[in-house]
Amino acid sequence: MKKSRFLTSDFAGHPKTLGAALAAAALSAVLLAGCGGDDSPTASSGGLAANAGAATTQPVTAADQPLVDNTIYGTGPNDALPPNNIDETAAVTHHKVTVNGQSVSYTATAGHLTTIDPVTSQPNAKMFYVAYTQDNPDPSKPRPVTFFYNGGPGSSSVYLLLGSFGPRRLQSSFPNFTPPAPYKLLDNPDSLLDRSDLVFINPVGTGYSAAISPAKNKDFWGVDQDAKSIDRFIQRYLTKYSRWDSPKFLFGESYGTPRSAVTSWKLHEDGIELNGIVLQSSILDYSNALAATGTFPTLAADAFYWKKTTLNPQPTDLDSYMAQARNYADNTLAPLAQAPNPQDGGLVNVRLNLNLSAAQQMGSYIGTDPLALIQTFGNPAALGNVPSQNNNPPLTFFLSLVPGIQIGQYDGRANYTGLGIAPFINPNSGGNDPSINNVSGAYTVLWNNYLNTELKYTSTSSFLDLNDLVFNNWDFSHTDPTGANRGGGNTLYTAGDLASTMSLNPDLKVLSANGYYDAVTPFHQTELTLQQMPLDPTIKAKNLTIKNYPSGHMIYLNDASRTAMKGDLASFYDGVMANRAALMRVQSLQRPPGGPKK
Repeated sequence: MKKSRFLTSDFAGHPKTLGAALAAAALSAVLLAGCGGDDSPTASSGGLAANAGAATTQPVTAADQPLVDNTIYGTGPNDALPPNNIDETAAVTHHKVTVNGQSVSYTATAGHLTTIDPVTSQPNAKMFYVAYTQDNPDPSKPRPVTFFYNGGPGSSSVYLLLGSFGPRRLQSSFPNFTPPAPYKLLDNPDSLLDRSDLVFINPVGTGYSAAISPAKNKDFWGVDQDAKSIDRFIQRYLTKYSRWDSPKFLFGESYGTPRSAVTSWKLHEDGIELNGIVLQSSILDYSNALAATGTFPTLAADAFYWKKTTLNPQPTDLDSYMAQARNYADNTLAPLAQAPNPQDGGLVNVRLNLNLSAAQQMGSYIGTDPLALIQTFGNPAALGNVPSQNNNPPLTFFLSLVPGIQIGQYDGRANYTGLGIAPFINPNSGGNDPSINNVSGAYTVLWNNYLNTELKYTSTSSFLDLNDLVFNNWDFSHTDPTGANRGGGNTLYTAGDLASTMSLNPDLKVLSANGYYDAVTPFHQTELTLQQMPLDPTIKAKNLTIKNYPSGHMIYLNDASRTAMKGDLASFYDGVMANRAALMRVQSLQRPPGGPKK
């Protein structure tokens, strides 16, 4: 099977179009990605018991239905399946898991759904998914369905599926290096299956998802093209499994967060209103991807973890220190921001006007030499990320914070040696960032084993965890719902899409989750982006919840953070389901005069 690769694409999907001056300083920090972390073969909905607004599920007595799939799924930009390859076959298996002390019987479905081009009314893609649906749910309660995807763009959903809140999860040594096979796959007591059915989607060009001729894979590789594809998949799933009246949630990680923002608007335009959206490790405003103010608290968190801060008194509590770092960033660093520089490729708030005194104070927070700060535009996101010259290793915050150690950008706790050849290895290539390197092997092996042995889906094709060709051919242009073209590439802005959807759907709740140690999608920049989002403050205060955890990009790789996030997710889902204002308004209209409440 194909090994997981994280090459020139970035996890949150930043195009590498920086000006030459900034590119030398920021290339490593711009590295982003949508990684993850610590139907029946008859193609019929009749095998599923429909309970409108509740759940659809396979009978618990049904036998497993393995599938051998001999289709070849091309992953290149011009690849496509033959036009007659439109079948919706799937492997179906039955399992149990204990979640929060409760035994949950569920059906796993791994296979394809076929989407239809709304213009030509012809099949245009076969999209691979894995769905987990609770068997025999309570018929008196609506059963939500949550659609998951990672980012990249170009990432499959493997990372969320096996790392986060599915019924099974990998066991790793993260943030330390996870040794080679054999690995362990465990039941996940933090699964979200006790609150919702779960559907993990692989966008076209990832996993086993591919276009159907005359369409080509690259036709789906763009901000709006991708969102429309996810929209069509969701509609097909709702139809096939009779789930139109179910409460609906989106869960996206990294580039999956702008995907959720745009998809939410596409769904709205098609008459589908969501109940909730979970944004994990957000990047909704690319122009601020390297903003000094937004990135600084994360670097302070890294320095705290490695005991490199020189503040007096020394910080002792991470949450309190992050509050202090936020305050310093907003009130001291923000006023020092320089005007946007044309060399910065559309990025803003990158450069600071630093004198020695200011640099000394700044450096005491993040354990960095003040002269290095001044020499690198005062930009803590780059921090002298100068390529190797004259046989000297590159000068980076992530290599220089702890001499002899390379720390991760996705998670500042992850590390490997920074001596010998190590500092010369391109961290943007092959998943060499410690945050990825230390766990990617476990993902690749466990996923293929799990798919073949437990889900009983066997394919002739190799499963593509992350397809670099998707990112390299991605169309970042986008026009938001106001009609304003906020630009593509480094200027991609999708917070406006989210704000538009929330404005017109006052019952839509949003949970934003970030890790303190993630320098790729920094938590404070997410806070600032959401704070500045053009949304009615009343709606924002009522419907937006922000949570941060002592973890990295893949929050769930940290056991304590995953459990804490599951608790927050449980409260979030329970709140959405208990406070269904729209439903109550409708029901009130159905009461006969003077009659009992329904």
